[in-house]
Amino acid sequence: MKTVHRLFLILGDQLDRERYQPKDFDPTTDCFWMAEAVEESTHVLSNKHRIVQFLSAMRHFRDFITRRELPIIYHEFDRDNNPASLAEILRQDLLRLGVKMVSVVKPGDYRLESDLQTICQEAGVGFDVRSDEHFLSRIEEFADFSEGRKELRLEHFYRYMRKKHNVLMEDSKTPLGGKWNFDKSNRQSFGRKGPDFTEFERGTLPDKITREVIQMVNREFLNHPGSLDTFRWPVTSEDAEEELALFIRKALPLFGKYQDAMWTGRLTLFHSLLAPSLNLKLLDARTTILAVEREYHAGNASIESVEGFIRQILGWREYVRGLYFKWMPDYRDLNFLNANNPLPDSFWTGHTEMNCLSQCLNQVLETGYGHHIQRLMVIGLYSLLRGTVPGEINDWFLANYADAVDWVTTPNVIGMSQYADGGIMASKPYVASGAYISRMSNYCEGCRFNPKESTGPNACPITTLYWNFLIQHESTLNGNQRMFMQLRNLSRLSETQKGAIQRQASKVLEQE
Repeated sequence: MKTVHRLFLILGDQLDRERYQPKDFDPTTDCFWMAEAVEESTHVLSNKHRIVQFLSAMRHFRDFITRRELPIIYHEFDRDNNPASLAEILRQDLLRLGVKMVSVVKPGDYRLESDLQTICQEAGVGFDVRSDEHFLSRIEEFADFSEGRKELRLEHFYRYMRKKHNVLMEDSKTPLGGKWNFDKSNRQSFGRKGPDFTEFERGTLPDKITREVIQMVNREFLNHPGSLDTFRWPVTSEDAEEELALFIRKALPLFGKYQDAMWTGRLTLFHSLLAPSLNLKLLDARTTILAVEREYHAGNASIESVEGFIRQILGWREYVRGLYFKWMPDYRDLNFLNANNPLPDSFWTGHTEMNCLSQCLNQVLETGYGHHIQRLMVIGLYSLLRGTVPGEINDWFLANYADAVDWVTTPNVIGMSQYADGGIMASKPYVASGAYISRMSNYCEGCRFNPKESTGPNACPITTLYWNFLIQHESTLNGNQRMFMQLRNLSRLSETQKGAIQRQASKVLEQE
């Protein structure tokens, strides 16, 4: 092969068909470069759904580049003949091709960017990191916004982004509907009757490329979690756009009202399943926001549904990315509450007597999916209450969810879910007893534990651990105004009651 002056790396979460080719790309001297590396699926024990979506989407994107007759080097998965890591595969090509410069859009994984930079430095090759234009704010913009602020709450940044991009605004200062968010209207449960609809079919059937990847993943990653008997995740821009259209037509009108609800056997309810497509850049964030906003103006969806969905993209998505790059690499290792219990085996097997946890764990282990309340207020809640090492539960989330990329997962788990950053991200630990899960789902109806009891043979482990958490961290949380009511309720317990709860909590942890 001819000498390549510059390699333009395209990573597995940078598959944007509109912005893939830099203005200074010269096909006579430059070349695109992609690689499927074992380590990207094994540095955490990645769910098969996550692996298939990444690799199939990458191969479809390779073919897209090839059809445009642009030069590309692509390394397919080869455990026997390729180095395990992406950086080591790159090292071989740098030496073989006489490359002078490697250029890459800012990776969403601090670990990967550091590895690539090290390889280039060792090879004496220039390393050029370019701004990621897929987002609606730049990393530097968030850093400037956060400078000098005592608190870095989502709400502040979200309002700034709404004004800047003129989304759901009556004028430059006034939000549509007179409020910035309608979260209080978006917490309804299905009651005891349950959802009165049949879940509609999501996604498209696997094509030839995806079927080949599924066969390979089932062979090469046999012991990884996930069942590929059904695979419906988008792997092309066309797939993602169809999923967006389906969500808008079938689910958006009721998304806001029931976005926090959970129900046994109902996988997706009114959620969009668009996060993986947005994170792989198969779907454009701007296009998605505008498409959903149009539904409000057309009278097809309420302000509660539209605002709640847009907040997740224009607000939350941009916010967590800003936090990630502001605080990494130290952020991953934070442990404000000194949690030191290892992740239990049940998180990999799904075997637990707690029906709520069993439902959520088995769903994600099987399909790579779980919505935000299942993540935060069941799996994350239990992890926090039992004192799980934050880094271990963070790696579990990164491994198992189809939409997991490090810049997304780490702030959400370390900060929001586990309060391991001590309040940089969340104003309080998100802790609740089993009563919350009982209110928002029917999980407790199929469980032998009673969410109202904290001690005794029928005590709900989440309720027990909730009170134990407050006892354990009372002095640390005493000055937090948002914990006032919970700590006041704790103060009503006698020392005898507290002792019984602590003993019950010890039994819960011993029996895991």
